[in-house]
Amino acid sequence: MASPAAAMANRMADANTEGKNVADDHTFLTLPYLQNHSDSSMTIMWLTNKESYSWVEFGEEDQLGNKADAVTDGLTNANNTVHRIKLEGLKPGTTYRYKVCSREINEFKPYKLVFGNTIETEVFSFKTPDPAAKEISWLVLNDIHDRPASIPHLLKYKGDKAYDFVFLNGDMFDYQTDQQQMIDHLLQPCATHFATGIPYLYTRGNHETRGKFARQHANYFDCPGGQYYFSFTQGPVHFVVLDTGEDKPDNDPAYSGLVSFDKYREEQARWLEQEITTKAFKNAPFRVVMMHIPVFYSGDWHGTMHCRQLFNPLFNKGKIDLFIAGHTHKYGTYEANNETHHYPIVIGGGPLEGKRTLIKVNANQKLLSLEMVKDDGSLVGNLQIKSKR
Repeated sequence: MASPAAAMANRMADANTEGKNVADDHTFLTLPYLQNHSDSSMTIMWLTNKESYSWVEFGEEDQLGNKADAVTDGLTNANNTVHRIKLEGLKPGTTYRYKVCSREINEFKPYKLVFGNTIETEVFSFKTPDPAAKEISWLVLNDIHDRPASIPHLLKYKGDKAYDFVFLNGDMFDYQTDQQQMIDHLLQPCATHFATGIPYLYTRGNHETRGKFARQHANYFDCPGGQYYFSFTQGPVHFVVLDTGEDKPDNDPAYSGLVSFDKYREEQARWLEQEITTKAFKNAPFRVVMMHIPVFYSGDWHGTMHCRQLFNPLFNKGKIDLFIAGHTHKYGTYEANNETHHYPIVIGGGPLEGKRTLIKVNANQKLLSLEMVKDDGSLVGNLQIKSKR
């Protein structure tokens, strides 16, 4: 029997292939997808084809019973097609059921608003993290490069163990073209296969900074703090996520003078220098960094070298336990050493068949275990890290 997400996705696809002009009807362009989770909150996003006023109905019981919408500076968010609702005040470690609703706005005049039809999804569910949890599991995907079929293919190898979230570690696209690319190549595949019930977090790769739609990319995701670099603690792990930017110098002709990634990385280094002094960072049994461009084993292009110069001394100083990256399209695991990086480095592969990988990580209070699986199911990386704290 198909899951609610798969069943709804199939109906949406059928509507587009039956000769029906979907633009004439108010309809969902994506299933809801979960973002930016915490033990007391969850962000739910989705897209419609027409400007709407949208809300989420949710609750612990089948009848739902609660309603949430979004308000910015006193104005309820409306007359938009990209919808972002943050549920707050949730109970930790609790399963919630929800559905999303969008009411079309036919006319929006200064003193007259005319609503159209209301559409709603089926009921989905998610579980908030438990701050007292002694264990966490997550998956890492990287370098999909506009090959959406790779997402369900790689997820086949996740195993039977439940996982808490998925991390997208950059270069999910070749470059940014338009909203339809976002929908077809990422938002809908993720929602269909996991994201109605399991949240995902995202940081950019260098390819997400390219193309005419790159400056709209952030509108479709909700990262902690509203930016691509951030930190959070879940279970026994404190996560640090960085945005490595482009791999070429800022003055490269390809960018036409319209980028400033050196200053952006320097800004992150200043933030990281403070981050490694925080109690959350220091007290965590494990400290894990995830970012797209590796600081080693990635050639000597400008992006790699600048990241190495800025971040590696701070990783060593902060005594991180694990570093996960992508970018090179060549998977590998590299043990810690005393000369350069005092922490193990794992680089996911992709995007071609035979090079794609899924990284699976599980951590409890004493042991972090990582497996990297190739797209034929074979194991190509394995780490066991004992907590030093």
